Amino acid sequence: MNKLFTKSTFALIVLVVIWGVSWPIYKLSIVYAPPLLFSGMRALLGGSLIILLMFKLRDRLQWRQHWRKYSISALFNTVLFFGLHTIGLHYLPGGLFSVLVYFQPVLLGLFAWMWLGETMTPIKVTGLLIGFIGIIVVSAEHFTAQLSILGVVLGVLTAFFWALGVVYVKKVSEEVDAYWMVAMQFTIGGVVLLVLGSLAESWSAIEWESMYLFGLGFGATMGIPVAYIIYYSLIRAGEASKIAVFTFLVPVISVFISTVFVGEAMTHTLWGGLLLVVLSICFVNYRKKEPVILLHTENEE
Repeated sequence: MNKLFTKSTFALIVLVVIWGVSWPIYKLSIVYAPPLLFSGMRALLGGSLIILLMFKLRDRLQWRQHWRKYSISALFNTVLFFGLHTIGLHYLPGGLFSVLVYFQPVLLGLFAWMWLGETMTPIKVTGLLIGFIGIIVVSAEHFTAQLSILGVVLGVLTAFFWALGVVYVKKVSEEVDAYWMVAMQFTIGGVVLLVLGSLAESWSAIEWESMYLFGLGFGATMGIPVAYIIYYSLIRAGEASKIAVFTFLVPVISVFISTVFVGEAMTHTLWGGLLLVVLSICFVNYRKKEPVILLHTENEE
C-alpha cells in the first residue's frame, strides 16, 4: 500500500511539474504559429510517438470495437480542449486564462459525482472551492483591465470540455487500453485540428524559430505522451476528483517558474494562493476515521 502511495505521489509530482512548465513554454511558442496548426502538430506528433512505442502491442488497439470511443475522446480532449485552449491564449493574459481553465477540477468533481457515482461530501466541495480561490489569488497580479469577452468564453468552454473528456475516459477505461486511448485521441484529434487549421489558417504564417521548435518538441514528447499517460493512469486507478484537485498546483508552478525566469519578487499573494491550494488538497483527500469498536467477551468482563 505504501509503495503504491509512493508511486502515485511521485507520478502526481511529475505530472504537475510537466504541466506547470508547459504554460510558459506554450505561451512563448504560440506567437510563432497560428493556434490550430500549432495545436494540431503538437497533438499529432505526440500521438504518433505513442503509436510507435505501442506498435508491438497493436492487438490491444481493437480499432473496430472501439473506434467510436477513440473518436469521442479525441473530440473532447484534443479538438475542443487543445483547440480552444490555444486560441484562448491569444485573447487573455496567461494568468487569467489559467484561472478559467483550472475551474476544470471543480467541474470534474461535479461531473464525477453525477456520472461516475463518486462521493461528494461538504468537505470535498469546500476543498475544490478553496483550491479555485487559491488559483485566483495566485494569478491576481497578472490580471489586466482589458478583458476579452471571447477570451473568457473560450476559457470557460476549455474547462468544461476538458472535464467532460476526462469523465468520459474514466467511464470507458475498463473497456479500452489506456495507452491506446491516449495515442488515438491525440492522433485523431491532431489530424482534425490540422485539417481545420489548413482551411482557416496559413502554413506560411509559421515562423520556424528555435522557441517554436522547442515548444513543439516539448509538447510532442513530455507534454502529451508522458503527461497524459500519467494523468489517465491515475484517473483510472483512483477517484477523478481527488486526482484533479492536484492539478490546482499547475498554475502555481507556472507562476513560480515565470517569476524565477523574469526575476520578479515572490509576493504575498503567491504564497497565500499556494497555501490555499495545499489546503484544498488536504480537504479533498480527507478521510474521516471510523470509530474503533471494542468487543469484550464475558471472561474479559
